[in-house]
Amino acid sequence: MSPTAPWWRSAVIYQVYIRSFADGNGDGVGDIAGIRSRLPYLKSLGVDAIWINPWYTSPMADHGYDVADFREIDPLFGTLDDAERLIEEAHELGIRVIPDIVPNHTSDRHAWFRAALEAGPGSPERERYVFRPGRGADGDRPPNDWESCFGGPAWTRLPDGEWYLHLFAPEQPDLNWEHPEVRAEFESILRFWFGRGVDGFRIDVAHGLVKHPELPDLPLRPEPDDGRPRQHLDHPHWDRDEVHEIYRSWRKVADEFPGDRSFVAEAWADTPERLAAYVRPDGLHTAFNFDFLMSSWDPKDLRSVIDGSLGMLGAVGAPATWVLSNHDVMRHPSRYGRRTARRWVANESYRPDGPLDFALGTRRARAAALLMLALPGGAYVYQGEELGLPEVEDLPESVLQDPTWERSGHTDRGRDGCRVPIPWSGRTAPYGFGTGESWLPQPDSWADHTVERQTGDPDSMLELYRAALRVRRGHPALGDGTMTWLDTPDGVLAFTRDPGFVCVVNLSGEPYDLPAHSAVLLASGPLEHGRLGTDQAVWLAV
Repeated sequence: MSPTAPWWRSAVIYQVYIRSFADGNGDGVGDIAGIRSRLPYLKSLGVDAIWINPWYTSPMADHGYDVADFREIDPLFGTLDDAERLIEEAHELGIRVIPDIVPNHTSDRHAWFRAALEAGPGSPERERYVFRPGRGADGDRPPNDWESCFGGPAWTRLPDGEWYLHLFAPEQPDLNWEHPEVRAEFESILRFWFGRGVDGFRIDVAHGLVKHPELPDLPLRPEPDDGRPRQHLDHPHWDRDEVHEIYRSWRKVADEFPGDRSFVAEAWADTPERLAAYVRPDGLHTAFNFDFLMSSWDPKDLRSVIDGSLGMLGAVGAPATWVLSNHDVMRHPSRYGRRTARRWVANESYRPDGPLDFALGTRRARAAALLMLALPGGAYVYQGEELGLPEVEDLPESVLQDPTWERSGHTDRGRDGCRVPIPWSGRTAPYGFGTGESWLPQPDSWADHTVERQTGDPDSMLELYRAALRVRRGHPALGDGTMTWLDTPDGVLAFTRDPGFVCVVNLSGEPYDLPAHSAVLLASGPLEHGRLGTDQAVWLAV
């Protein structure tokens, strides 16, 4: 990796789900004070930056993704002054800060939407959102058959008869990105935060924003397992070509500021080619690689995803960005801890097959971490991933808070299981997260997963991540660049990176004899007589 290349081409970025990271004031909810108190931990872990989930003023209908004011911090998390101090203190430790931005929708408490409600049908205030008359003689049916990502219809009718679009919760009305005031407002918001020192933004639902002007009904989606190559579906509100014009404008805003400010897109796309369109030279800088996250624990599937991602992104000069877990999906030790760790498709909930074998999931998660961190490009680590935390699959129904739970008629438990506050110290809850009861209960089994208990234990997940990030930071072959596959038996993945680095992952059912090497840099598990066990990975110097 060239020392003059932009930092984001190789960065390891740690995702802080702010509600669940660290509680600084004892109210049971994580906050900016908590993040500030744990910056030394993040420094010791070895990450390059932190991505912080929304901290803006919000009624919290969707835990901050319903934003009422993009220029203020919600009192639950702190103040604007606290945010500015966090940015400053992180920078002093060499850690960059990337907040979330939520451009697809606002809160229904946002000043614009309140004004739209008061102004009535046909008003200029309503043109900033997507209002339509209903279908049927009395207009009592939604304008089309679009569905909310949280379940149920994507339309809500007002007392005056008009319907408004919300691809998520009713409290999250979609903005009309054809309106010039919407575009100008978000460019102003970007400048507001860039001026306060943030190093970039993670863009929520980056593939949403633009809707087909005629708002047609949804097309039929082909079955995902029909054996045919993946095809792009011309969707009326996901991944429309017109969205890239918006991001070209955003790129110009970022380029106004010094220091390689960058964007990462949460963009769900049907094919690698569609994803690459977001990160062309005049567009966004990086995009999450959800194909990698959604891959099964299968060598052919993983290799296909890696090749497809590197090929398409490399064609537009963009680095790949790898990710295993985040705040919206089941934690990967629990996905991998099933006999069948299957692949799934975008915009569907992951449904695990069979009981959890946590030892199996942990072994595979350790190997997956070394695979991810050895691949060319950057990587994201979701808080608690470095502790080996599983999904909390048995939260009592009485504590579930994700809107999906209610909107699905209590058929989909939602995402709370991956959002439980992480454990820091001690043997009982809240495990040093704060001084009071945490907003979601932590399981008793997490006493063995705390930062305190894992620190200094060479066999722990935490020390594996620390070692991997230390090697990655110091080895000239790692980060951005190229890779070359080695010939291996079925079930084994191995590749070289220049100079002098080899990664081997054994997904077969038999031990594998390691290739010639001068040293073992790091292994996900014990090596016996120079052989790599099943579901293990190793980094070698050659």
